[in-house]
Amino acid sequence: MASIKITLRDKPNTKGEYPIIMRIVKDRKSKTITLGISCKMEHWDITNNKFKKSYPNWNQRNRILLKLEQKALKIIDDFTIQNMDFTLSHFEDKFRGNNSNTNNLIIFFKEIIDEMYRAGRLGNAKALKDTMTSLIKFNGSSYILFKEITTTFLEKYEVYLRETGNKNGGIAFKMRELRSIINKAINRKIINTDMYPFKEYKISKLKSKPVKKALSIDEFRKIRDVDLKEYPHLIEAYNYFMFSIYTRGMNFQDMMLLKWTNIQNGRIQYTRSKTKGKFNLEIIPKVQEILNYYKAQNRPANFVFPILLDEDLSPQQMANRKHKVLQRYNQKLKVIAELAGVEKPLSSYVARHSFATLLKQSGTSIEIISEMMGHADVHVTMSYLKEFDNEVLDVENRKLMDL
Repeated sequence: MASIKITLRDKPNTKGEYPIIMRIVKDRKSKTITLGISCKMEHWDITNNKFKKSYPNWNQRNRILLKLEQKALKIIDDFTIQNMDFTLSHFEDKFRGNNSNTNNLIIFFKEIIDEMYRAGRLGNAKALKDTMTSLIKFNGSSYILFKEITTTFLEKYEVYLRETGNKNGGIAFKMRELRSIINKAINRKIINTDMYPFKEYKISKLKSKPVKKALSIDEFRKIRDVDLKEYPHLIEAYNYFMFSIYTRGMNFQDMMLLKWTNIQNGRIQYTRSKTKGKFNLEIIPKVQEILNYYKAQNRPANFVFPILLDEDLSPQQMANRKHKVLQRYNQKLKVIAELAGVEKPLSSYVARHSFATLLKQSGTSIEIISEMMGHADVHVTMSYLKEFDNEVLDVENRKLMDL
């Protein structure tokens, strides 16, 4: 419970008058709010905390104090109705009228999430929504002001995430989503750059040791040559995986959206969903075999793969379908890896990493691999290949044995 009291400040101002203040007490903590009114000590009724009749316009002034007290009590009642465990800072912001959308982080979160949904960027919207929900649980309420997002806040949020089972990767992901919201608020002139908390809190410290995601040449051959004659239900997953590798690591989203109209004159031309980069690929024999397999199905939809079965799906329906098929696809890849004798966890994402790594191990330069993958910066490509640097160095080091 919180209590409100209107009284005089202990010390007078330069005019010899005592400022009238409102003191709110909650959880054994207090906060003083100046009301912008002051008077001489002889004009103040200490017992009843109001102006004496000797003060000019005493009746009007007391009505003002009563309205301010009623306003404060209503704010507390509203917080109680909302079951919000508010802080004294929350109360002050509400009392002073600083509770507009531009000051509330969560309201801005919802605004950006709505924009993402309307733009059809459902994956981005979901990532932001998950982070927002996590922040609300950590804070204990949905009332979070931008000014509260300090380095200390982020450090405590990190501790909370660890306590709830998040590892470095998951923590870094949520911190990046929060940082993106802060950056948008700065770009839209909602907050100033001096409120940016990520100058001191570095997300890079959460970088985990990379887990090998790519196949070696030997592992690739085992997957490529696996015998699935007795496992026809795995053919779909096998085709998706091999098609991705053979098409410069095409990701699942772009495979899902690939249409027969993207295939002309022995080439595949498409725009990557994530980066909007343009690709123009030669159809090599292995890719043509897979295309022939799906062309023979003669499905009514124009999509190459039977992932989206209707061209008139809403963005949400497409997202639901993608999630369902991708989950089933990754589950089947685990079975294929087991049948092929490959112990490494197989997933759709492994195909893209494998494409880059296999070319590197075959002697292709990083610059060419970067161009083939459509990376704007070669350092992005290097991050794909970095996990195998030690193996390459070890091989080179063994050459000393031959000296």
